[in-house]
Amino acid sequence: MPRPLPTEYAGYYDTYISKVPEEDLIPAFRKHTAAMLAFLKKVPVVRRTFAYAPDKWTVKQVLQHIIDAERVFAYRALNFARKDANELPSFDENEFAEVARTEHRDWNDMVEEFQFVRNASDIFFRSLNEEELSRTGIASGKSVSVRALAYITLGHAIHHMEVVKERYL
Repeated sequence: MPRPLPTEYAGYYDTYISKVPEEDLIPAFRKHTAAMLAFLKKVPVVRRTFAYAPDKWTVKQVLQHIIDAERVFAYRALNFARKDANELPSFDENEFAEVARTEHRDWNDMVEEFQFVRNASDIFFRSLNEEELSRTGIASGKSVSVRALAYITLGHAIHHMEVVKERYL
């Protein structure tokens, strides 16, 4: 799956798309998923509930955000790939984080959930042909292609894991 053109997504998504160095997303999904799982399994117990500043998320909340956002991006891609013409709304990641109850969740369950969600995303995006990948729709008030959503999905997770490495550990 080739990299999306800048005309396939709103400029602010370049933050995520630029995090994916590979030109072919399918092998990139496997490579980065393995790296993320290895990283997540090494996060020390005492750092999982750590927030680097007041009003910042904990590492567990960051992981839950990655899982939630991946589901949202995949849902958008599914709708657009299947030619659903309905505009899809934004989601408030802070509101999601506030009510997700991550403090009551088991870290290993969360890592396993990430792996299942990521595997589903990987299989879904691999199932699409060029026509389906090129389809577009409106999400958060902006046009975006299915191909761009695939890159956004992976790049978003990479971005947040980089933040965790830099600010939390």
